[in-house]
Amino acid sequence: MILVTGATGFVGGHVVAALRSARKQVRCLVRDLRTAAKPELAGCELVEGDMTEPASLASATEGVECVVHLVAIRQGRAEQFERIMSQGTRDLLRAAQDAGVRRFVHMSALGLDERTKDLVPYYRAKWSMERAVEGSTIPFVIFRPSFVFAVDGGILPTFRKLARLAPVTPIAGPGKQRLQPIWADDVAAYFVRAVDEEAATGGTFELGGPDVVSWNELWAKLKQAIGVRRPSVHVPMAFMRANALVTERLPGNIPLTRDLLTMMEAGDNVVTDGSAERVFQLPLVSLEEQLHRAA
Repeated sequence: MILVTGATGFVGGHVVAALRSARKQVRCLVRDLRTAAKPELAGCELVEGDMTEPASLASATEGVECVVHLVAIRQGRAEQFERIMSQGTRDLLRAAQDAGVRRFVHMSALGLDERTKDLVPYYRAKWSMERAVEGSTIPFVIFRPSFVFAVDGGILPTFRKLARLAPVTPIAGPGKQRLQPIWADDVAAYFVRAVDEEAATGGTFELGGPDVVSWNELWAKLKQAIGVRRPSVHVPMAFMRANALVTERLPGNIPLTRDLLTMMEAGDNVVTDGSAERVFQLPLVSLEEQLHRAA
């Protein structure tokens, strides 16, 4: 039995579907059983619980051989990052150890390192989560994905809508920072393989797609894929921050935040270690094909 936390999230839906396709038994931690009846969770065992409730984590890990840990928040107060992500992970690991879990597969974030770990609360929490995973007695695998693209969620649908509807395409700053988008189903394939791949044990793997582009190049390729010819305009980061200050206060999952801008300014979001490619040897969807699928 594999326990998946964050199963109802964007990446979680793809990971659960891939695990089920691989004929794995999946248990999903959900906060409310009444609202968890999603098609992507069909065939899974659902257990009610919360990362802030240690007793529920103890129940969720009973009889589990592997935990796939995907829970994270991108917005909130510092204490929320600590309570949900950092302390929640420590409590989950403690419950997993007590239950005799034999493997722990954790999702972190590309761009996280000693230099950036205190840059924003999200990175700070991810760093503490990684340290907790490494410090446990459970054999582990850690993944650090770049921007995850898909048709059904993440930031790509927002980009597509903006490119189609806005009279000009706003690009934050000079647009020269590089990124390495990876298709959601490819991320899911890594998680499925990590459940059983002994060569991955104890490793921290950076995940990116096969193509590296600048933000300028990404927007140009996206507009070409969807057949629009609107011009781009480079918006100063100071103006983008002022805009994010407003949008952060809107309800829902806001794609543009001041923390995201800070992470973008920190430098390129690209793979610097090719160990994932060597260990897993998975075929990956090209950026051109990703954008074609999203068109």
